[in-house]
Amino acid sequence: MAKKIIVIGSGFGGLAASLRLKAKGYDVALIEKHPDLGGRARVFKKGNFIYDGGPTVITAPYLFEELFNLFNKKISDYVKIVPLDLWYRFVFNDGQTFDYSGDEKSMENEVKKFSDEDFKGYNRLVNFTEKIFNKGFTDLSDKPFNNFAFMLKQVPSLLKLKSYKSVYQLVSNYIKNEKLRRVFSMHPLLVGGNPFTTTSIYTLILFLEKKWGIHYSMGGTGSVVKALEKLMREENIEIIKSAEVTEIISNNNKVKGIKINDSKIIDCDYIVCNSDPPNVYQNLIKHKKNYGFLFNQKIKRMDYSMGLFVYYFGSKKQYKDVAHHTIYFGKSYEKHLEKIFEKKILSEDISYYLHRPSATDPNMAPKGQDAFYVLVPVPNNLSKINWSNEGKRFKNIILDKMDKSVLPGIKNNVVSDFYLTPDYFEKDLATLHGSGFSIQPKFSQSAYFRFHNQSEVFKNLYFVGAGTHPGAGMPGVLSSAKVLDKLFK
Repeated sequence: MAKKIIVIGSGFGGLAASLRLKAKGYDVALIEKHPDLGGRARVFKKGNFIYDGGPTVITAPYLFEELFNLFNKKISDYVKIVPLDLWYRFVFNDGQTFDYSGDEKSMENEVKKFSDEDFKGYNRLVNFTEKIFNKGFTDLSDKPFNNFAFMLKQVPSLLKLKSYKSVYQLVSNYIKNEKLRRVFSMHPLLVGGNPFTTTSIYTLILFLEKKWGIHYSMGGTGSVVKALEKLMREENIEIIKSAEVTEIISNNNKVKGIKINDSKIIDCDYIVCNSDPPNVYQNLIKHKKNYGFLFNQKIKRMDYSMGLFVYYFGSKKQYKDVAHHTIYFGKSYEKHLEKIFEKKILSEDISYYLHRPSATDPNMAPKGQDAFYVLVPVPNNLSKINWSNEGKRFKNIILDKMDKSVLPGIKNNVVSDFYLTPDYFEKDLATLHGSGFSIQPKFSQSAYFRFHNQSEVFKNLYFVGAGTHPGAGMPGVLSSAKVLDKLFK
C-alpha cells in the first residue's frame, strides 16, 4: 500500500508538490481551508469583472509545463499561456517612463533616454546577473539546504558573486543614474524584500526574465490553478476543500496526522505544508517540547516581509494606453522603503504596481471596460495599524494618486471595487504578522538560514512555498516543490 501524504494549502507550491509526489507513487490528499484552490492565486469575481487575487507575472513557464509532463500530458491542452512584448512600464513621479522588455534594441533606447553612459553598465550588469542566475537558480534552487556542510560548500561561490552586497548596491556598481537604479533594483519587491537589504543573489530575477520572458495565462492566473486542479483530479489526487487544518498532531520528533475544523482527524505518513512556516510552528503544532533553544531563537529573530494593500477595481472607461504591468515610483525610494520595512510607518508617498489584465485579455472585464488591481507595499501587522480605520482612507489616497498620474479620471469611473489589507493575509492566508511573502529574503534568511524544506524538528514534516527555500515568487515556490524530488527518493 502506498504511503499517505497530506499536503496542507493549495498555493502553487502545494499544487506542484501534490503532483510531484503523486508521480512518485504516493497516496496524496490536498487540504484547503477555502472553498476554492489557489492560495494567494485565488480568483475573485465581482459583477462581470474577474480579478486575479495575487501573482500575475509568470516567468519560467517551463516549471508549470513540467508538472503536466510528469503524466505525459501537455499544458497547452489545459491552459493558454502567452508571452508579453512589453514586460513592465515604469512611471516616475515626474512623468518620465521606462518601457522594460526583452527587445535589446528597445532596451538600449530606453536606457539611453536617461543616461548614454549607463548602457554599457547595463550590459555588464546583465552579464553578471547571468553568473548569479547560473549558480543561484540553475544549480541551487531545487537543492535542499538541510545540511550546514552543504551551505558551507557554497560560500566561496556566493562570495565571488558578491552575495554580501544588497541588490541596490550591486546595481549601483554598474548603473549611475538614480532612476535606472530604481528600475534595475526593484525585483526584490516582487518577492517581499527591500532592495537595500536583500542579498544581491536576487538580481538573478533580472536574468531569469531575460531568459524566459514574462508571460500571462489567458483567463488570468486563476486559469492555471483550474488547469492544475483538473490534472490532479485526472490523476486521482484527493482534494478536500473548506477544511481548515487547526492542528498538526505530533509525537516526539514525528508528525502523525492533522485535525480539521477542530474535530476530524486524518492520519498520515508524511505532511507537506504549503503554508507559512512560522505560523505552522507557532500555531498549528501544539507540542513544542523538542523545538530546542536555537530553533525557538530562529523563529523569534526572523524579519518578515512587508504587508500588502491590494485594491481591486473595475472601470467603465477603458484605458487603452495603460500597459498590462505598470510600476509607479513615488518621490522617495530608500526612505519610503525604510518607513515600510524598518519603521513600520504608513506613508502617503506611495509607489505601486498596477495590473491591467484586460490589456491582454478583454474577457477579464465587460466589453469596453477595464479590470485592474493595484498593489501597494505597506508595513506588516507588526505596525499595529488599524486597517478597519485606515483602509478606506488609504484606498482614497491610492485613487487620488492614480487619478493624477497613470489613470486620469479614474475616481469618476470606478464601477466595482474592494480591497484587501495585511489583515486578510494574516487571517485568511495564515501568514504571521500579515506579511505578504513570509520572511524577508536577506542573506541571513536565505538557503540554510531559511526554514528548511525538511523540518529541523520533525523528520516527516516538509515545507514548500514562500517561507522555505528558495523563496517567494512563482519560480521560487514551484522550485520548492522540486526540492521534494530530492528528499523523497
